[in-house]
Amino acid sequence: MPRRKERDDDLGPSKKVTGKELSETEELSARLTALVEMLDEKGVINNKEYQRIVAMRLHEISKAAAIEELDEEL
Repeated sequence: MPRRKERDDDLGPSKKVTGKELSETEELSARLTALVEMLDEKGVINNKEYQRIVAMRLHEISKAAAIEELDEEL
């Protein structure tokens, strides 16, 4: 299997940055935003529906984490 050039965090090849170095979270967020926009433009997904589902999923995860934290305190 041919090896491809990768960064340690597997986000793809590193590019020369002319501004402030982005954190891994900022870079991942920008990449995901661009991907969702491209998929929406091509009609593969509906951006509004995607955003709604993400909001629900984040709420579920946050709620589960809060309940787990309360269980640990008891």
